[in-house]
Amino acid sequence: MRTVPPSPEDDPGTRAGVVLALRALGLGDALTGVPALRGLRRAFPGAHLVLAGPSGPGGLLRRRGVVDDVLPVDGVAAIAEDAVVAAAHEHPAVLPPGWPVVAAVNLHGRGPQSALALRGLLDERGADGARLLGHACPAAGLDGPAWSDDVAEVERWASLVRATTGAPCGPEDLRLDAAAWPTPLAPERTAPGPAEAARPGRTVVLHPGAASGSRRWPASCWTALAAALVAGGRDVVLTGSAAEADVTAEVAVRARAVVARSGPTSCVVVDTAGRCDLEQLAGLLAGARALVCGDTGVAHLATALATPSVLLFGPTSPAAWGPAVDHHLHPVLWPAPSAAYRGDPHGAAVDPVLARTTVDDVLGALAALPARRAA
Repeated sequence: MRTVPPSPEDDPGTRAGVVLALRALGLGDALTGVPALRGLRRAFPGAHLVLAGPSGPGGLLRRRGVVDDVLPVDGVAAIAEDAVVAAAHEHPAVLPPGWPVVAAVNLHGRGPQSALALRGLLDERGADGARLLGHACPAAGLDGPAWSDDVAEVERWASLVRATTGAPCGPEDLRLDAAAWPTPLAPERTAPGPAEAARPGRTVVLHPGAASGSRRWPASCWTALAAALVAGGRDVVLTGSAAEADVTAEVAVRARAVVARSGPTSCVVVDTAGRCDLEQLAGLLAGARALVCGDTGVAHLATALATPSVLLFGPTSPAAWGPAVDHHLHPVLWPAPSAAYRGDPHGAAVDPVLARTTVDDVLGALAALPARRAA
């Protein structure tokens, strides 16, 4: 249930106003911004903290108490300068008319579009002395810390909040409570045999998808990995969006065929692509033995839940987007020729560095993970 702002007449939190943070990006971006959001909570303890961003990731953070409400804004491709004001008009229950915005915080980018979008909100809804916080952006009249490309994503936004508010925050704030998530497994998209549930604690979650081809490990590798895990006594659950269901279905069918040729087994390969919402995905990860995925949002969810993971990087250095805490739980496979290597993160073909990672590499990294629970 959404947190409803209290009455301005009788609640001291209301008198402290609204703090709105813009981060209108995807799941991984939302999760890497959690330390900054928690810093804002500490900097403005009486304020109503609103995240302007997509309702899916934002809703997950709202239900976990990271923010009080979500103003639906989608800026994954680009953000319009009137996007925040338009969303405020469209969703008056989130920012009721007359409620003062005391701070607008740009956790979205360096500007100018994102900074101007927040400047527009303050022009219309800002309290006296309202603050626009973000990296320096002269086009929006924003004086803040200089942007640097050479900083990890988590630290980029946490350091911004520390510098502009003085509130403490850092990588240790990434974690979400792993308890009490919804039932994780949904029915399979196709059911070639008896529907069997994977068993928590002995399940390895495989997430083959990524936003671009250059960050997707080949389907043949995922198939071989799934079959090897089942042969080793693990259940396998494949996850992905509805748009990735064809890939997960291919991996599931081929892996089951390999397993069937090896003889009877009690282990299963379950395909949940397009059938798990973010809460169910989190529930699945919270109980899993481990996750294997590429450089994508699910990796950050595993970090937040302290679920062991093996991360397959290619065009992008893990220095920017790799795990910021619990490095012993999240080994990164990145066989780049040097630390300076950079590929095309938006390319159509698999990155050559990612292609060098083998199934045996992944199996070895999984075997070396610290024990989480009895399998």
